Amino acid sequence: MTTIALQRTSPDRDAERQRMVDRQIKARGIRSPRVLDAMLKVPRHLFIPERSRGHAYQDGPLPIGYDQTISQPYIVALMTEALELEPGHRVLEIGTGSGYQAAILSVLVRDVYTIEIVAPLADRARETLARLGHRNVHVRTGNGYFGWPEHAPYDRIMVTAAPEEVPQALVDQLRAGGLMAIPVGSVIQELRILRRTTTGTETLRTVPVLFVPMTGKPKGDR
Repeated sequence: MTTIALQRTSPDRDAERQRMVDRQIKARGIRSPRVLDAMLKVPRHLFIPERSRGHAYQDGPLPIGYDQTISQPYIVALMTEALELEPGHRVLEIGTGSGYQAAILSVLVRDVYTIEIVAPLADRARETLARLGHRNVHVRTGNGYFGWPEHAPYDRIMVTAAPEEVPQALVDQLRAGGLMAIPVGSVIQELRILRRTTTGTETLRTVPVLFVPMTGKPKGDR
């Protein structure tokens, strides 16, 4: 767990982050003090291309290049809270994107392993996270469908792009009893909160969402 993001790294945007947390996140039912604190203090605008930083704290996703987006702040908070994170957890994230979600996770858990298939995005996120001091985030350029087996099992897995079905490799890398947050579907998507069981997974909760498609599907998969 890193502490650097808890510092006031961007005092000129503190008021905007406070409004974001109060109006977009707390008002919609997010209650975890740790999640609210992380959302308040991690400088979202520093993970967004400069041309869009004026909109960083608005209620919606934003483009970050390469047909990818940074998720709506509420969705970031919702998925983070749903994983019931603890300080000692090791988390796998699929879809690094801007690195913002990984930064939020990093102040809440011991280690974050995050995979991004678009190499320029992975490079940019790696640089941003390092510059802001998130030393417990490990960024890999690769295909998220395969996960990161070298560091499995994980206590939690978060997927921030939508496959048509839950990849079995990710289920296999989740610790028994662990939780996964994953959007599933193509035209119609739902965010599923899953728990790993001895026979597979059980669905604890679903919420309608809209994410970019997960790319890199292995050959031979339907």
